[in-house]
Amino acid sequence: MGEVIEFRKRKPGERARGKTLCREGFHKWEISQRLPFDVKLGKLLTLYKCTRCEATKTEAR
Repeated sequence: MGEVIEFRKRKPGERARGKTLCREGFHKWEISQRLPFDVKLGKLLTLYKCTRCEATKTEAR
């Protein structure tokens, strides 16, 4: 016979933690450590990364 494996039961709020806010556009942006420089524009680009869903965006300054 095989062994019985117990699965951890999660609460409904734990299952979608952090995904619902990002889906509605409320990302938690954090500045990435890399500092690229755009040669064509001649500007420094800032890379932002969402800590919840790993989405990225760039901003030229």
